[in-house]
Amino acid sequence: MTDYKRPESVLVVIHTPDLQILLLERAKHPGYWQSVTGSREQDESFSDTACREVAEETGLTVETVQLRVWPGENIYEIMPEWRHRYAPDVTHNRERVFSLCLPSACDVMLSPSEHRAWRWLPAQEAAEACFSASNQDAILALKKHFS
Repeated sequence: MTDYKRPESVLVVIHTPDLQILLLERAKHPGYWQSVTGSREQDESFSDTACREVAEETGLTVETVQLRVWPGENIYEIMPEWRHRYAPDVTHNRERVFSLCLPSACDVMLSPSEHRAWRWLPAQEAAEACFSASNQDAILALKKHFS
């Protein structure tokens, strides 16, 4: 058994009906804002991973039926600064996207080891604030869907 991360992850865009988007700032990378993300563990489904990561990163408890599952997946190169978490031959990650619509913006409880701050922003501002291209794209796609 290894301690390597699995190169399969989820991205969960949490938003309100008026498209306020929840962003989290990474603890070890100030200025890196993102939606909820995380890697699959053991035999978890992507949906179960999404629920677990939302709970771990925000303190919000959700069930899979509350998630909107997006079609397809993103495949992207793992940033060099994070490659040490993966097996030596792993360079790319498979990401499934979900969204979670909450009735209104709310306070969240961060995991201090993962995130240092949170904020709700209008969709366009949130997309511009994200460091991840796939996260930016998901927010902009959500904006098109709800406009």
